[in-house]
Amino acid sequence: MRARLLILASAIGSLGWGAVLPYQYAYAADTRGWGALVAAGASSLFSIGALVAAPLAGRLADRFDPVKVAVIAQLIGAAGVASLIWVDVPALFLAGMLVFGLGLSAAVPAKQVLALQWSSGDDRRKVFAYKFTGESLGMAAGAFLAGLVVDLDRADGLDVGFAMAAGGFVLSSAIIALAGRVRQAGLVGAGVGTATGRVAAHTGAFSALDAATGAIAAVDLDGDGHPDGAARSRGALRRIFAEPAMRWTAVVTVALALGFYAQFESGLPAYGITVLDVDPAAIGMAAAVNCLVIVALQVIVVKLTAKRSAPVLLMAVGSIWVVSWLILSAAQFAPGIASALFVMTYGIFAVGETIYSPVLNPLTAQLAPKGMVGQTLGTIGAMQTAFSAAGPLVAGVLLGAGLTDVFLGMHVVVSVVAVFAAWRIKKALDRKREPAARRDPSPTTPVDLVGA
Repeated sequence: MRARLLILASAIGSLGWGAVLPYQYAYAADTRGWGALVAAGASSLFSIGALVAAPLAGRLADRFDPVKVAVIAQLIGAAGVASLIWVDVPALFLAGMLVFGLGLSAAVPAKQVLALQWSSGDDRRKVFAYKFTGESLGMAAGAFLAGLVVDLDRADGLDVGFAMAAGGFVLSSAIIALAGRVRQAGLVGAGVGTATGRVAAHTGAFSALDAATGAIAAVDLDGDGHPDGAARSRGALRRIFAEPAMRWTAVVTVALALGFYAQFESGLPAYGITVLDVDPAAIGMAAAVNCLVIVALQVIVVKLTAKRSAPVLLMAVGSIWVVSWLILSAAQFAPGIASALFVMTYGIFAVGETIYSPVLNPLTAQLAPKGMVGQTLGTIGAMQTAFSAAGPLVAGVLLGAGLTDVFLGMHVVVSVVAVFAAWRIKKALDRKREPAARRDPSPTTPVDLVGA
C-alpha cells in the first residue's frame, strides 16, 4: 500500500519538471526579454541546486524520518516555483529556479530511501521500476498539459506551468505524508530479529539488510570484530567509496548518464537536426516513442530480468547504449531513412532504461555503508546530475565545430566504459562472496547482493 502511494506521489511530483523546464529557456530569454545569459543561468542554477541538495538531503534522510525530509523538500520546491508567478526581475527569477532545483532534487534520495523501506527484497526492483515509469509519465503529462495552455507570447504565459508544478509538489507531499502514517503490517523476510531489526548476520553473508533503514549492515569478514571501525574515522566520501564495487558503480552511473541522459534533451536533437536533417516534428515523436516503450515494456522487462544479477544487467544496458550510438552513426550515411533510424534509436535507448532504472538504485543502496544509504544515493545522484549537466556543453562545442565523428565516437567509447565498469562490479562482488561462501556453505543466505 505504502509503495503504491509513493509511486503515485512520485508521478505527481514530476509534473513540475515537464510543465516548466522545457519552456523556461524561451520564457526567460524571449518572452521576458532577459536574454540568453539569464536563461542559461537559470538552467545552470537549477542544476547547481540539484548538486547541492541531493547529498545533503540524503544525509538528512539517514538521520531523520525520510518522510519528513521528502515532504519538506517538496514544499520548499513548491514555494520556489510558485514564487516565479510574481517575479518581474531576472535576479528573483534566478533565485526561484535555484530553490526549485533544491526542492526537486532534495526529495529524490529521501523517496529512494522510502522505496527501500516500503518494499521487500522480492519486489524491490518492481517498486523502483514502477516509480521510474510513474515519474516518466508525470514528466510527459506535465509537458503535454502545459503545452496546451502555455503562451510564450505573454509575460504571464508560463504562470500556469509554475502553478501546475507547485500544485504537483503539494499534492505529492500530502500523499507521502499519508503513506507515512500507514502502519506496515510487519517486516517481511525470514531471519528478521525483533531486537535489532536486522537479518541475522552471523551466517557469514557479505551483507545484511537493515529493516529499519534499508541500509546494509557490514559483516565482520576479517574476524576482527569491527566491520567498519576503521572507516568510521574517514570522511563521508571516503567511507562511501571505500569498496571497489561502489567505485565502479559510480563509474557505471557517470558513463551511462553521459551515454544518453546527458544528450536526451539537447545533444541528440541537435545532432538530428544539424547532421541528419531530421524534421523537428520527429524530435517530439522520438521523445514520445521513448516514453511509450518504457511504459509498455517496464513490467515485462522486470519479470524477465528478475533472476539476473545487477552487474550483468548493467552490462546489458551499456551494450544497448553502444548499439544505439552505432545506429545513430550509421544514420548519417543513409539520409533516406535517417529520421526513422533516429526515432527507432530513442526506442532502443528506452529498452535499456527499463533495465537500468529498477537495478541501479537498489544496488547502490546495498553497497552503501551502514547508516549512509540516503547520503550514498544522494552523492551518486549528484554525480549523475553534474555530468548530465555537462552534456549539452560538450555537444554544443563538438557539433558546433563540425566534429560530428568525435561526438559520436566519444559516446561509443563512454558506453563501452560502462560495460567494462559493470563487469568490474561483478568481479568485485564475486570476490566478496567467496570468503562468506567458504565459511557458510549452506544454500540459503539472507541477502543475495549480486542478484539485487
